[in-house]
Amino acid sequence: MASPKTPWGDITEEEYYARQGITGTKFRFESPRGISLFARTWAPLKGSPSAIICMIHGYGNDISWTFQNNAIFFAQMGCAAAAIDLPGHGQSDGLKGFVPNVDHVVNDCIAYFDSIYRDTNVPKFLFGESMGAAICLLIHLAQPQANWSGAILVAPMCKISDNVRPSWPVATFLTFLASLMPTLPIVPTEDLVEKAVKVPDKRILGRGNPHRYLGKPRLGTVLELLRVTDYVNKQFHNVELPFIVLHGDTDVVTDPSVSRELYEKAKSKDKTLKIYEGMWHSLLFGEPDDNIAIVRKDITDWLAHRIVSKS
Repeated sequence: MASPKTPWGDITEEEYYARQGITGTKFRFESPRGISLFARTWAPLKGSPSAIICMIHGYGNDISWTFQNNAIFFAQMGCAAAAIDLPGHGQSDGLKGFVPNVDHVVNDCIAYFDSIYRDTNVPKFLFGESMGAAICLLIHLAQPQANWSGAILVAPMCKISDNVRPSWPVATFLTFLASLMPTLPIVPTEDLVEKAVKVPDKRILGRGNPHRYLGKPRLGTVLELLRVTDYVNKQFHNVELPFIVLHGDTDVVTDPSVSRELYEKAKSKDKTLKIYEGMWHSLLFGEPDDNIAIVRKDITDWLAHRIVSKS
């Protein structure tokens, strides 16, 4: 069966947006370091947005396929949303699947989000899935005084799970090889779509994304993600912004026990932990629709309370 033109079948994106009562834009954003990034925004068709949700996708993903279901959902509840394809992902510049320096990515995100919200006074929230959630925390750690109203952290990659981390002798060899050929896509890991997405039909849809990186992880990317997640894990005690962290208890891509550790160690006075029995890594796409509705309601309730308190 041929892949659909869009995640919603044969209708155009614009027609789908109109049916959902939202509007969207897409454009190129040049980061301060000269990288051209594919950018999008979403907003309700009527009325002024009650908040801005600054969104960051996960490793290998992009913002134009199933990830934007989340942005559409936020726009339907009256918020604006903004996101970029990270460098090396989607339609942005860079070798596909190659993330040599996450610190640069953090700065790219900060610059883009600042260009979107600098002239607004509505509450501003970070939203990230998996690697994107770790980047949300890095943004906060890089700018602890920034005026974020909170962060929504979905299955955060704050430590690489032992289930997908290369074993000791393999890891030692790959570390040496990465110093010579960092872009080489040979890291032996299991299929992340298979491990993350519970519903078989949704795995097919996810793999049908023309912009998704489905190759083996590149050596330099894996070493950088190991470095960054180890750093984030050691910085939990410096996290102070309000947050909700959501995780499936049978996630084998990122470790739910690390989300519990984040909740316990963070200095944040306003923090919420949601662990879902039997759910996998892809909480907002890969689960049955009834499970997705449960997770969305928890996010909606959390956001609504904080938007009201900030208005």
